Amino acid sequence: MTIETDLLPLVRRIAEALERLAPEPVPSPDFDAADCFVFAPPGGLAPVPRVNRVDFELLRGIDHSRDILFENTRRFAQGLPANNALLWGARGMGKSSLVKAVHAKVNSLGSGRPPLKLIEVHREDIDHLPRLMTLLRAAPFPILLFCDDLSFDHDDTSYKSLKAALDGGVEGRPDNVLFYATSNRRHLLPRNMMENEQSTAINPSEAVEEKVSLSDRFGLWLGFHKCSQDDYLAMVDGYLAAAGIEMAPDDVRREALEWSTTRGSRSGRVAYQFVTDLAGRLGYALPR
Repeated sequence: MTIETDLLPLVRRIAEALERLAPEPVPSPDFDAADCFVFAPPGGLAPVPRVNRVDFELLRGIDHSRDILFENTRRFAQGLPANNALLWGARGMGKSSLVKAVHAKVNSLGSGRPPLKLIEVHREDIDHLPRLMTLLRAAPFPILLFCDDLSFDHDDTSYKSLKAALDGGVEGRPDNVLFYATSNRRHLLPRNMMENEQSTAINPSEAVEEKVSLSDRFGLWLGFHKCSQDDYLAMVDGYLAAAGIEMAPDDVRREALEWSTTRGSRSGRVAYQFVTDLAGRLGYALPR
């Protein structure tokens, strides 16, 4: 018996132990399971059978941004060129609701092409985006990646992964993947962070440019601003009509304005919260 023969069982046991320690290969996503998914790193996609969204027609006061994003998404779903989009601005004005509503609206058109898939990526999973892009490159569907409430704080370097994913590196961004993000910040970074970079860097302008260049990767910027009183009341009326709630206009106006005053703001979210409260008091069910 040779030394090689004596060592063979040991080598086999070591190889088997290493195989058990190695992570299991990421299974291929089942895109037929749903039209909407939540990304589960490192490469999993959890289907969402019932998406929490507002009907496209109920989004009032943001008509211009709504139409622009819809047209951009429709072109992408038809295989035409389209831009990554950053929806930024006032809270509660329907940024994330618009993305989900546009996705449903585009799929409802029935163009005869494969349906548009929506994948939500949580902010803390941004580091995994380049790998996800690689996984999605061969998918037979147009895919819309969506990150809600995206922003970066001081010493947070995960924005570099997002820049790499949006640019696509040497291979380029997959033709079948588009990225939409919502944020309260136009440049995704707090103002004091940019000012700190200017005051501490050896070359302040280069330090700030390196950070701000992230938002430049989005070809489409859509700003959402605080709504007027008339827009707020129009939102309330739209939600009331959808729920089938009939009430004297003067009473609706008075109660809706009082509700917004106690909340200290007017927005689509505040309008929906008012109608939710009113529907509960009157015994109505809201459409889902």
